[in-house]
Amino acid sequence: MSPLTSIGEMSFSEAHEGGRDYFFKPSFAAMNAVGTPAEIVSIFSLIHGASIQETLNRVALAKVALPPYMVNATFQRQSDEILTAAMHVMQCCYTGDYDLQPLIGEWKGWKHCVVYRPGELPKDFIIAVAQTLMQHGVIGKAKVRRLQRNESNSYSQAFEVSDYIIAARNHFGMSRDDAASLTMTEFTLLLSAKYPEQKGLTKDEYDAVADAHLARQAARRAKSKKS
Repeated sequence: MSPLTSIGEMSFSEAHEGGRDYFFKPSFAAMNAVGTPAEIVSIFSLIHGASIQETLNRVALAKVALPPYMVNATFQRQSDEILTAAMHVMQCCYTGDYDLQPLIGEWKGWKHCVVYRPGELPKDFIIAVAQTLMQHGVIGKAKVRRLQRNESNSYSQAFEVSDYIIAARNHFGMSRDDAASLTMTEFTLLLSAKYPEQKGLTKDEYDAVADAHLARQAARRAKSKKS
């Protein structure tokens, strides 16, 4: 089955002849499998580099220079945490029955350590894939006209999957399974298609109108001073 990449679906194949195909969809059901509402937000932030950015800020503000080995060890631990979280996201979004180990690798425990044994996909690519999956699954990447009153800069500490499943059932008359199979991008596109005639301005449109109004006022004040 060909993936609909515009709604977040992805497909990868093993490089060798006769290799298996792996299909991924960041549906609401998949996001629910990622963890609790708070864990979903935490993992989203983690794989997008929040912990590393926080460490960089702390290092920059430190009153004394930290030993390089300490900084490197911290970044290595955080990199391992990000990779582990990204692998978990891919596992949750995977729709097939095959083991993902040949594709994404695995963590292997030895007597005194745990090491990562790579699969076909590079580490950085696994993280980038997980980022894209969660963007389509949690915030949506639909290119739709979004009104200013619906835009918010507030940070939510939890992502309630059930709220969106219930909303999809109410708006579109879907079964629970069909609603749970939607991605956030897909859900947003369906809403936009059902309610296309919303009145109001987007944030960019509002800012443009406000800037034009202020410019006209400034021009009038300048003209009155000259006269």
